Amino acid sequence: MSIRSRSDSPADAGGPAGSARARNLTHVHPADVPLQAALDAVADPVRRAILCELAGEPDWTRACGTFDLPVGKATRSHHFAVLRRAGLIEQRDAGPRRVNRLRRPEFDEAFPGLLDLVLKETPPAGG
Repeated sequence: MSIRSRSDSPADAGGPAGSARARNLTHVHPADVPLQAALDAVADPVRRAILCELAGEPDWTRACGTFDLPVGKATRSHHFAVLRRAGLIEQRDAGPRRVNRLRRPEFDEAFPGLLDLVLKETPPAGG
């Protein structure tokens, strides 16, 4: 599995390139994700809710803190990290906020139809 640091990402514009926070942000291309990892990532209802909300928003408009999720901050961070490692989302820092992009074209190429099924069947995160 190849892991890219934030500085290798095409979405570098918008954050302080040398910040320690940005250096800790890694992305995996969906083509490098095993099927089981992709399935594990979309199995959780909180992560599915995040994906559903991102699917309905323009790229880079939703910050992590704007999602209404039934979990604490540390658990929320874990869910975003799982989605990054599965190649489902890309994140970048925009000032004090971390904004998100659903990597739909790349993920659909690696796993045709999977994201469509997930988004179609996604219940609210709280129930």
